Amino acid sequence: MSARATATEIVRRLQAAGYAAYWVGGCVRDQLRGEEPEDFDIATSALPAQVEALFRHTIPVGRQFGVLLVVEEGRQYEVATFRAEGDYGDGRHPGRVTFTEAQVDAQRRDFTVNGLFFDPVREELWDWVGGRADLRAGILRTIGDANERFAEDHLRLLRAVRFAAQLNFVIESRTLAAVRHHALKLRAVSAERVRDELIKLFRAPHAGRGLGLLRDSGLLEPVLPEVAATANCVQSPEFHPEGSVFQHCRLMLDLLPAEADPCLPWLILLHDVAKPVTAARDPASGELHFYGHEKVGAQMAEGILQRLRFPRKQTDDIVACVRHHMQFKDAARMRTGTLRRLLLRPTFGLELELHRLDSLGSHGRLETYEFLREQSVKLAQQPVLRRPLLTGRELLALGLSPGPAVGRLLAQIRDQQLQGELQTPREALEWVRRALGATLNSEAAAGKVRKTQGESPTQG
Repeated sequence: MSARATATEIVRRLQAAGYAAYWVGGCVRDQLRGEEPEDFDIATSALPAQVEALFRHTIPVGRQFGVLLVVEEGRQYEVATFRAEGDYGDGRHPGRVTFTEAQVDAQRRDFTVNGLFFDPVREELWDWVGGRADLRAGILRTIGDANERFAEDHLRLLRAVRFAAQLNFVIESRTLAAVRHHALKLRAVSAERVRDELIKLFRAPHAGRGLGLLRDSGLLEPVLPEVAATANCVQSPEFHPEGSVFQHCRLMLDLLPAEADPCLPWLILLHDVAKPVTAARDPASGELHFYGHEKVGAQMAEGILQRLRFPRKQTDDIVACVRHHMQFKDAARMRTGTLRRLLLRPTFGLELELHRLDSLGSHGRLETYEFLREQSVKLAQQPVLRRPLLTGRELLALGLSPGPAVGRLLAQIRDQQLQGELQTPREALEWVRRALGATLNSEAAAGKVRKTQGESPTQG
């Protein structure tokens, strides 16, 4: 059974038991826009205990607020009792919840386009907030007084921008004025909630528009002040005819592929984040430079991602890509071994896509991108290069003592392997024996010299 059919059946069972029940929120909005909803939320007059009595498998995620998850066909459906809320002391949680009727429940919701109710059994739409007219007009408007809605839950400020970008709607003037007025309250919202909302905002195809709306609404400075600073950071017209770092990032976000790696939007936002703090003009030529911005940017990116509570793996990958992104410009001039090390980095695919968008969002030249893609294909045809020829254990078996010298030898062997100078484990072992023999002979010769000078080889 499809998610839609199951959601309809849940409503049918609630109604058959004598309760009012509707689909509500985003699923109704998306359906009216001709899109298939991803999730189905249900509002009902049934109390939590009555919902639990009707469905075998429920999860009490917010039972005190009348919210349960009903699990059917392996999917979860939020089922919430009609309610009114009040006394939002912390800008998120209501201090008072009373169960009520559908029309009152509609008034507590955030935006008119999210306040529509639909009966999938009778196929009837219920609109007590003017949401259908705003949906047709492409307007995002709060239900009731905007200042009150944003005071109830400060995250709604960010949700206003996200919905406007995602739906390609205009934020109604009084709603936008309230967003700007309350913008600094976002600093009181938990980092995890802000992060999750930003992740939704910076998705294709609306990511570029989202960044622009974030700045125009006054919300960029409270959540990403380092990115806000890029708006006033000019760049060399020779390499960046598009203008500021901010405009460059916005153009890149506009080009974001539909199925982009989740790290990619953040790489776009953060790859040049240090340019404002590293900008300097050459006193002689007047040229603008950003020396070391990739290294400073990697440090800044790590701090930003940690502040937003990103997972460690994502943080490490993004930071590594920011640190390396300026290496690509020298790829065609690299030694074979150096180039192959670049191609074999775990983050190479992500780095390459960043470079492609970086180029398209500035000068538009893709020669380096095509060169690297071609070299990557060639390297893939030589799987033997992906594994080192020797391991530390094999070196220890030759009689070496554990220590830094083993690591240095392994690095030398790997470099020669990638350079094409060593191709088999046997060749590598022979090279090691020669290297060790030369080292021992050199040490012995040095000892003889010290002896002829009247010095014991063990002194010093």
